Amino acid sequence: MDKLIEHLEEVTVRFAGDSGDGMQLVGAQFSDTSGFAGNEVNTFPDFPSEIRAPEGTLYGVSAFQVHFGTRHINTTGDFVDVLVAMNAASLKVNLTNVREHGIILVNTEGFDDRNLKLAGFSKNPLEDDSLKNFQVFSINMMDELKKAFIELDIPSKIIQRTKNIFALGITYWLFNRPLEPTVTWINKKFKNKEDIILANVHALQGGWNYAEKNPDFRKQYIVDKADLPSGKYRSITGNQAVALGLVVAATKAKLPLFLGSYPITPATDILHAISGYKKYGVKHLQAEDEIAGITSALGAAFGGSLAVTTTSGPGLSLKTEAIGLAVMTELPLLIVDVMRAGPSTGLPTKPEQSDLMQAMYGRHGEAPLPILAAAGSADCFDMTMEAARIALKYMTPVILLTDGYIGQASEPWRIPELDKLTEIKPNFASDPSTFKPYLRDSETLSRLWAIPGMQGMEHRIGGLEKEDGSGVVSHDPNNHQKMVELRQKKVDGIANDIPELQILGDKEGDLLLLSWGSTYGAAKSAVTKLRAAGHNLSFAHLRYLNPFPKNLGDVLHRFERVVIPELNLGQLKNLIQAKYLKPVIGINKVQGKPFKSIELEEKLTVLLTMGNIKKWPENKLDTPVDL
Repeated sequence: MDKLIEHLEEVTVRFAGDSGDGMQLVGAQFSDTSGFAGNEVNTFPDFPSEIRAPEGTLYGVSAFQVHFGTRHINTTGDFVDVLVAMNAASLKVNLTNVREHGIILVNTEGFDDRNLKLAGFSKNPLEDDSLKNFQVFSINMMDELKKAFIELDIPSKIIQRTKNIFALGITYWLFNRPLEPTVTWINKKFKNKEDIILANVHALQGGWNYAEKNPDFRKQYIVDKADLPSGKYRSITGNQAVALGLVVAATKAKLPLFLGSYPITPATDILHAISGYKKYGVKHLQAEDEIAGITSALGAAFGGSLAVTTTSGPGLSLKTEAIGLAVMTELPLLIVDVMRAGPSTGLPTKPEQSDLMQAMYGRHGEAPLPILAAAGSADCFDMTMEAARIALKYMTPVILLTDGYIGQASEPWRIPELDKLTEIKPNFASDPSTFKPYLRDSETLSRLWAIPGMQGMEHRIGGLEKEDGSGVVSHDPNNHQKMVELRQKKVDGIANDIPELQILGDKEGDLLLLSWGSTYGAAKSAVTKLRAAGHNLSFAHLRYLNPFPKNLGDVLHRFERVVIPELNLGQLKNLIQAKYLKPVIGINKVQGKPFKSIELEEKLTVLLTMGNIKKWPENKLDTPVDL
């Protein structure tokens, strides 16, 4: 039968099921295929903290959300247009986020008495009127697969494992996605396993054919290609972008790359990705603990490598003393912190921006260092390159903050031309006759970098305070004061070497929304929608958190009200208020989930329509600040 065709500008699809149902796999395939089809894409893997949560439970639901469209895809989507629910628990957990009249594809196998009880359903939602406001397609996927495989000699155990691929085939039909990229991926992933290849390819085609032939599926949805700048693109996660940025930065600087790290969620993928670049001379160490990870990297920095360690919040705590040693020795070291929800183990698979204060002050003594924050998955590449540039130019450790959202989410990344990237040059000593370990450049205040094997430049560095210039151990109180001030002045001076803060909208006025880190996408989307609706507000985003851009104070004081959204209880807000004595309105969320743009849109609307509000009312749970 003929199908109806409807064109859409953007769509959000969410795949949800048990941890073992392969939702991350099919979500990633749908994302990659949508990118291959020319769409802008933003994704959000959302999985339990437990390695294998009990099957059928609400806290065991694993999901992967894909927001794709023709333009302005800055977030993972506020509401779900299509939910693929493999069992009752996945429906229960995600139903509140499904748009009214949205599509729900349900695998009825997961709605037996046991699954309904585990999900807390007193009645089967597929058999009452509770889903009447949605388009529900109830499919016994195993029964349909048996029909599709009736002429093939494939073991039922293998067929059972292809239900996720069958569901993927249905979604490919819904949005007219090509099958070829996934078929190619299947052949590559399961090379020399012919039964598994045949089963998965047949299940994918079976899902497509089921929707094509089923009269209940009356409509296909077309999402046209995005009008992206010309160039070569690939889908990339933030962690992958960090790894690539490190390899490229080392190549540009003509230095060997060393990564010393201990596995920790959600930063481990950087270590995995780096291990695939051995042909570029990359060396990596999976250390026995966090301290060994950073100290091995610090030793590599002393030996002349672009040295890196990666971690998340608990690991950053353990690296504290070694970071202080890197500050004292003034060695270039990159520390990548993929932030997660805490404290302690907290919600290890969920994002949060709660390490900013730790990055800024979490060391004993006066130990200043530059802090950068990536705005999105693709931006992780640029900010990694920038962190390397600053570390090598100023001979200092640098902290780069990302988080579990942008670290594990993906988006299109335009592959740059290497010769057009910023030059990165290490500050090596060259003249033995004038060399002193702490002799400083007059402009940057960075000391010269002499590595073992440079004749005539033998020297010692360590944790004890050094005499200015000579680098010998010094207990002189006046020298200590001077060295502490020099290290601080060096970091402060980086403000002259970074871009000034740019403003979207009027350069002065009533309200400025100021974001940092992964809040960028939701913040920019909210401001764009409000400005299109006729509201007057401005927007700026911070990538440099220490030092701040040198025009930040001037920008803040040109606006009556400044609003900062954060996935914490107001850490940047407190830093801004303390430094610039400017009252700030905070919008704070600590739920292990990124902001939705509509959440910020609603809060900003309250401020814009009630112009006298300069802070949220106190001690009222029903106030606009309560997310």
